[in-house]
Amino acid sequence: MRIALAQFNPVVGDIAGNTSEILRLAELARQGGASVLVTPELALTGYSPEDLLLRDSFYAAVEAALDQLLELDGITLVIGHPARMGAERFNAATVLRDGHRLGQYHKMLLPNHEVFDECRYFTPGVAPLVVEVDGVKLGVLICEDVWHVEPAAEAAEAGADCLVVLNASPFHRDKIDARQQAARYRVEETGLPLAYVNLTGGQDELVFDGASFALNRAGELAVQLPAYDDALGWVDYADGDFVAGEQAALPCRLESVYRALVIGVRDYIGKNGFPGVLLGLSGGIDSALTLAVAVDALGADKVHAVMMPSPYTADISLIDSRDMVARLGVPYDELAISPMYDAFEATLAPLFAGRPVDTTEENLQSRIRGVLLMALSNKTGKLVLTTGNKSEMTTGYATLYGDMAGGFAVLKDVAKTLVYQLSRWRNTVAEVIPERIITRPPSAELRPDQKDQDSLPEYDVLDAIMQRYVEDNQSAAQIIAAGFPEADVRKVVRLLKINEYKRRQAPVGPRITQRAFGRDWRYPITNRFS
Repeated sequence: MRIALAQFNPVVGDIAGNTSEILRLAELARQGGASVLVTPELALTGYSPEDLLLRDSFYAAVEAALDQLLELDGITLVIGHPARMGAERFNAATVLRDGHRLGQYHKMLLPNHEVFDECRYFTPGVAPLVVEVDGVKLGVLICEDVWHVEPAAEAAEAGADCLVVLNASPFHRDKIDARQQAARYRVEETGLPLAYVNLTGGQDELVFDGASFALNRAGELAVQLPAYDDALGWVDYADGDFVAGEQAALPCRLESVYRALVIGVRDYIGKNGFPGVLLGLSGGIDSALTLAVAVDALGADKVHAVMMPSPYTADISLIDSRDMVARLGVPYDELAISPMYDAFEATLAPLFAGRPVDTTEENLQSRIRGVLLMALSNKTGKLVLTTGNKSEMTTGYATLYGDMAGGFAVLKDVAKTLVYQLSRWRNTVAEVIPERIITRPPSAELRPDQKDQDSLPEYDVLDAIMQRYVEDNQSAAQIIAAGFPEADVRKVVRLLKINEYKRRQAPVGPRITQRAFGRDWRYPITNRFS
């Protein structure tokens, strides 16, 4: 028996479009000799529909789509979709064949951690589903079920010969290895081979990386589909096991993160219908990497870079920015902000009289740039990409309504040290980022001779503290005990706390770690816990 794995990129809410894509893949699977086509989790609706799942009309559209799929003959379909029975809603998989519904499985274990909020919407299932196709009994599981012992064990006890798992498993670093290890545990416990199909594409903060696979009874990789790309994969079952098949090469760790950022930008812009993007180019590393990602995602013709020099902008920043846009072939403009800055200072001078110059004047420059970019966005319809990184978002080293103004934050979950690593990796593909941008000390260039480390710990220290506190949930005391300077730890934690109000107003951006500032970071703004 041949199983086809439909690794594809649905659009949330586009039930008709997703159905058409499933029908197209099913026809290709049938032509390729498959007896079964397995789609990802919630393939009909995309993942996650969030509060669309609370609307009656949403389920009516899902049922109409299932009826349309019932008309397909000659192949068994395992379709992921939301289902409603009375007052209860389920994360479901329905098995269809030649006009008949052979069974429906309800996801047993509902994740309610990290970015997942399924207990808000769904009731857990209570029973396994095993269906027979061409004499082979398939046990159906959905995503979180494969991370725990019981659902797979119940399918085995119900007589399954192999397991098929529907998934909407979002990317974060090292996630591919974690998925395969969880699946390997289920194979070892049940003695059954397992096929795992995952979504691709971007959905708001989430990126789905595909990388579907199948394990044989020995827990060895029988089939590996590519990461990030749509694919129709083949898993052949013979003599009680999966046969060795396609073995796509997976990207290295840095390439994987970079491609996740690219797909996050591509699908956020494309699925929401924006004609292109704008970004402020500064001559620094963050905007340079953002520009490279944007061009790789959309093409140079859909990216507009704007350099907005002030009196504090170094000549090399202008030279390096011009160099980079020439390498990429990106439309580029320079808008000097000095006249506007002078006008603001003159207007505010009577009110600022007797007060020293401070960050207020620095923030004015950033906010002028934000106004210019947003004006261009309004006029052209292009979305502004912000360029701040996770280290800056942690410490509040960003200006609200200035460099934080925009619609999508490409580096929101990328630490500064990782920005450098990704920039160097991108230059191994083609040298698009001038070397001096990578090697010069980082600076916001908002006052004479300014350096980031005038205000912040060294980035390797800051990022290590941030990872431990934000991503690993360690306390300040634990981090200090691990050998980090107490003053640096206290400073980073204090800055993190007092800048929560900024992060709440920041645009969304692609998630590449297990704990991003977004749906999996929910700290109160008004908060006196220390």
